[in-house]
Amino acid sequence: MEELKVYGGNPLIGELSVQGAKNSSLPLLAAAVLVKGKTVLHNCPRLRDVEIAFQIMRHLGCIVKREDDTVEIDSTTISCSEIPEVLMGEMRSSIVFLGAIVARTGMATVNFPGGCELGPRPIDLHLACLRQLGILIDEHNGILDCSIDKLKGSKITLSFPSVGATENAILAACTAEGETIITNAAAEPEIVDLACFLNRCGAKIYGAGEKTIVIQGVSRLQASEYRVIPDRIALVTWLCAGAITGGELLLKQIVPEHIEGVLPFLEQTGVKLLVDHHNIYLRSTGKLNAMSAIRTMPYPGFPTDAQPMMMALASKAAGTTVFVENIFENRYKHAVELTKMGADITLEGKVAVVEGVPTLSGARVRATDLRSGAALVVAGLAAEGITYISDPYHIDRGYEPIEETLCQLGAVMSRIK
Repeated sequence: MEELKVYGGNPLIGELSVQGAKNSSLPLLAAAVLVKGKTVLHNCPRLRDVEIAFQIMRHLGCIVKREDDTVEIDSTTISCSEIPEVLMGEMRSSIVFLGAIVARTGMATVNFPGGCELGPRPIDLHLACLRQLGILIDEHNGILDCSIDKLKGSKITLSFPSVGATENAILAACTAEGETIITNAAAEPEIVDLACFLNRCGAKIYGAGEKTIVIQGVSRLQASEYRVIPDRIALVTWLCAGAITGGELLLKQIVPEHIEGVLPFLEQTGVKLLVDHHNIYLRSTGKLNAMSAIRTMPYPGFPTDAQPMMMALASKAAGTTVFVENIFENRYKHAVELTKMGADITLEGKVAVVEGVPTLSGARVRATDLRSGAALVVAGLAAEGITYISDPYHIDRGYEPIEETLCQLGAVMSRIK
């Protein structure tokens, strides 16, 4: 079993280019299954979830090669339409392959997906979208058997702007006969990235990033070359780490517009931020102020994935910060772990009240999911003493080796057995 060993008290100082986006890479890899030929993706991050996606693609018959941050996928010889249960159980995002596989092969057999335990996250919206496009889905014993006679465009209205359901609908609708209109669609940057890639491959997708997306079906798609957008949640993580440690960072190759819902709260803590088109400079004294109430919302609101790291930051900010979690029911597991480090956090349903404390103390804590693990790293960097974080494989799902990244900036941490 592995642990991360984090020594607190070292300010983060230096420059860092932000990795490619996890939440964009996975649907782009699914899109590479849909198109025929060799897809080349640049800025594809080295993540556990990405490696699982590679395993899924190889099982389907794709040839996958990686060199540094560039990945080449040859989907010409896809020979399988089934994803093994063990791979579906490794990550929730595996469900995004469903629409692509059915559209490419005419059938698919998959199990219900696994991933972080953040409370009920039913895939009903995914299945409803696919059924409206003409896909027949038989659910039995946790297995989904899917087939089509013909994909047909449809009018789809989502009851909630689900990112995954929007992605699955886009992937399946690209080669459907006729027009598909998705209303109340998710507007996240990762949706825009998927649409941009598919349009480069010959799709006709309009309105990505808005609440209504229109897709004109085409008969075929041609593989292309593309660069993955930078990871906005990793960016927020490094900003929180720099702020809580009294650091000075220049974060490069980023898109500031992607975190416009977060930047005002960071500024409220008293850190200095300078933003241009592709960079953010942060300077912090380490003396932080509490923030106004943070409510997680679909994009362009405050992202739920950024909430745990911001809570770690708030735990050392003078005053009271209130969090309201509106996306996931079970997103406060990190709060329990932070209290082991001396944080003062009160939970009541979807509300968390954080009273800033002068000092956090190193402790033995556990990463219960991807972002909770990142929050514990942020807290550990500013704590007195040593913090041991167990189950770091959760963190590896969304961050390139986090100890290597942070040690470049002056952190003292390592991965131990």
